[in-house]
Amino acid sequence: MNSRVEHHNFILWIMGPTSSGKTTLAVKLLQELRQKGRACIHFDGDEIRDLFGPDFGFEKKDRLRVIKTLVHLGNKAFESGLNVIISALTAHQDARDYIKQNVKKLLVLYLNCSIEKCAERDPKGLYKKAINGEIQTLIGLNSIYDSPEHPDIIINTEDMTVETCVSDIMYQLKGSNII
Repeated sequence: MNSRVEHHNFILWIMGPTSSGKTTLAVKLLQELRQKGRACIHFDGDEIRDLFGPDFGFEKKDRLRVIKTLVHLGNKAFESGLNVIISALTAHQDARDYIKQNVKKLLVLYLNCSIEKCAERDPKGLYKKAINGEIQTLIGLNSIYDSPEHPDIIINTEDMTVETCVSDIMYQLKGSNII
């Protein structure tokens, strides 16, 4: 009898407001999982937007196109046996419904962080631009970012370090026999 615990691959979808730490945590989590011998890949909403340029804007329909692209890429990587980490704002309910209906072996990770703290971080200067009226599409400032219903994991990035957040995520994944 083989006593080895068999782990299966997954798609971890990290969502939260702009500057809540989605990409930062995804990159660190990717490194941690790879160090533990898990084959992983990371897809980021901003990378998709950069790749396709102005065809993928910030209107609601454009945001859903980004989500659909991430779902497609994530499912292809999952089918190839990889663990997948996707970091994307995923602010609208239609996008959340789409991922729940179409993502294989989905785990939703919500990063809970106040808009005030996100605006304080603001590594891309988006909150400053929104406050100055240069952009009108910043969800969380120009419109409400509602937290998702029933995420699998919630991490409060308000005051925790990146290392503590990653450690907490890994602990929860292990506790659920996901890794």
